[in-house]
Amino acid sequence: MKHYKPTSPSRRNMTGSDYSGLSKVRPWKPLLKRLKANSGRNSQGRITVRHQGGGNKKLYRVIDFKQNEMNAKSSVLTIEYDPYRTAFIALVSRADGRKAYILAPEGLAAGAEIVTAEAAPFTVGNRMKLKNIPVGYQVHNVELAPGRGGQLARSAGSYAEILANADGYTDLKLGSGEVRRVQWEGLASIGQVSNAEWSLVSIGKAGRSRWLGIRPTVRGKAMNPVDHPYGGGEGSQPRGTRKPKTMWGKVTGGHRTRNKKKKSGKFIVKRRPSRV
Repeated sequence: MKHYKPTSPSRRNMTGSDYSGLSKVRPWKPLLKRLKANSGRNSQGRITVRHQGGGNKKLYRVIDFKQNEMNAKSSVLTIEYDPYRTAFIALVSRADGRKAYILAPEGLAAGAEIVTAEAAPFTVGNRMKLKNIPVGYQVHNVELAPGRGGQLARSAGSYAEILANADGYTDLKLGSGEVRRVQWEGLASIGQVSNAEWSLVSIGKAGRSRWLGIRPTVRGKAMNPVDHPYGGGEGSQPRGTRKPKTMWGKVTGGHRTRNKKKKSGKFIVKRRPSRV
């Protein structure tokens, strides 16, 4: 974690991720592409996601979430920053010379070797089938279904813990506390995703949020009654409604939004605990 000198009020409590361990190189150009920024607007130009817009220009790094070439070895060339995600990424070179970006786990360094196989050594970064990973190990970039590519545990510091392997399925405990069952033929990488201290970053000032493309959020109680259920009153007022609501009057605040008829619901062994 990087701490700044208090040269101004906004700098006093500002912190940032420590990039000293990253490789001092430019990103690999063939794996870069420009994504069109839409500022939260749909094809009609209407804002469908509020508080988005502006921000620094950035190039998307094409990440290989599948890593499904079996019995293949790759060498890590660099560990790099990715502006589109919280985790760091690693540029790897395969035996045939092709290069790819992958999610970098904690502890992976340039010069290391990564193996993808049905069963591989249990070292950080190696990728294998879930059924061959012992109970208690931490994994990331986990496939929900074989061949689909990693979908679980991909953000900075996240991981899933292997709880059980039986009857063609693996039980995983996710970071939210949810226990989910996935097919054990799917692939997963050993270790925890890098940049675990990202959750401790203090933005420090409003301008830094604007650099990230995040626009200001106005409090509901600061609005007029016509604009929000919490609006109106003289000075600072309580919200005035029994239940918390969105600006469109929809009741929120802890009620479950998952469709009860969703087919994949049967794979949730234990729901995540309530945070209230």
